[in-house]
Amino acid sequence: MLADLILQHPTALVGFSAAMVFGATLLLAFPYLASHELSRRLRTQVEGRSLPAMRQPRNKATAAGGLRERQSRSLAQLVAAFRVSDRLNDGTIVNKLQQAGYRGRGAAVKYMAARIICPLALLALAGFYGLTLLPDAPLYLRAAILLGGAAFGWFLPSILLENRIQKRRTEIGRAWPDAVDLMLICVETGMSIEHAFRKVAEEMAATSIELAKEMSLTTAELAYLKERRQAYENLARRVELPGVKAVTTTLIQSERYGTSLGHSLRVLSQESRDMRMAAAEKKAAALPPKLTVPMIIFFLPVLFAVIITPAAIQIMAT
Repeated sequence: MLADLILQHPTALVGFSAAMVFGATLLLAFPYLASHELSRRLRTQVEGRSLPAMRQPRNKATAAGGLRERQSRSLAQLVAAFRVSDRLNDGTIVNKLQQAGYRGRGAAVKYMAARIICPLALLALAGFYGLTLLPDAPLYLRAAILLGGAAFGWFLPSILLENRIQKRRTEIGRAWPDAVDLMLICVETGMSIEHAFRKVAEEMAATSIELAKEMSLTTAELAYLKERRQAYENLARRVELPGVKAVTTTLIQSERYGTSLGHSLRVLSQESRDMRMAAAEKKAAALPPKLTVPMIIFFLPVLFAVIITPAAIQIMAT
C-alpha cells in the first residue's frame, strides 16, 4: 500500500523529504546562527565606555528627555482617569517590578497603564475581528472572542513581567558564585564590605549587567541607609534567590555577632557552585524526554524517506 502511494505521488514524496531535510538542517544549525547574549552585552558596554555621555548632542538628549517626560505625564493622567493611582503604592507590585529590574514610580505608572491599555486594545482588535471576518458567527461566539481578547490583554503584562523576572533570576544565579568568590578575595585582602561590593560590581559588569546593577545599588544603600541590615535585606528581596539570601543572612550575622566573614563566604561559595552544578545536571537529565518529540517530528520522517526512496525508485524503474 505504501509502495502504491509512493508510485502515485512521487513528487509529493520528494517534496516531503526535502522539507524534512531542511527542517533537520535548520534545527541543527540554529544554535550556531543565533546571536550570543554575552557578546552583545560586552559590545554594548565597550561602545558605551568609548562614547561618553558628554559627546552626545545636547539637543538630541533634551528632545528625548522631553518626549519621555510627556509620555510619562500622559500615562500618569491615564492611570488617574481610571482611578487606579492607589495601586502605585502597592508593595506587591513594587516588589515585582524591582525583581524585574524596574525601579521608581515611573515603572509602576507604566505597568498600571499597560494593564489598562492592553485589555482595551485587544478588546478592540477582537471586536474588529468578530465584525469583519466573522460576520455570520453566532452571538455567543462573538462574545467569547471579545471576553477572551480582554482577558488575555489583562493578563499579558503580568505574564511578560513574570517572564522578565525569571530571566533576570537565571542570569543573576549563573553569575552569583563568581561574585561570591570575588567578594571573598576582596574581604580576605582587607577591604571593607562597601569597597568589596563596589569592586565586585565593577568586575561583574562584563558577565552580568543585572548583578552589577544590584551590587552597585546595594553599595549606595550601605552608604546612606541608617541600618546596613536594611541594605542586605533589600538585596535579598530584589533578587529572591536562595544563594543571595544565604549570603545576605551571613553578612547580617557577621555584623551583629562579629563572626568570621571569610570562612562563611568560602562555604557559601562552594554551596553556590554545587547548586549551580545540580541545576545543570537536572537540565541535562531532562533533555532526553524533551528531545523525543523533535526526533519523532524531524528525524524519523527523514530516516524513513531515505530508506524508502531507493526502493521506490527501483520499483518505478521496473
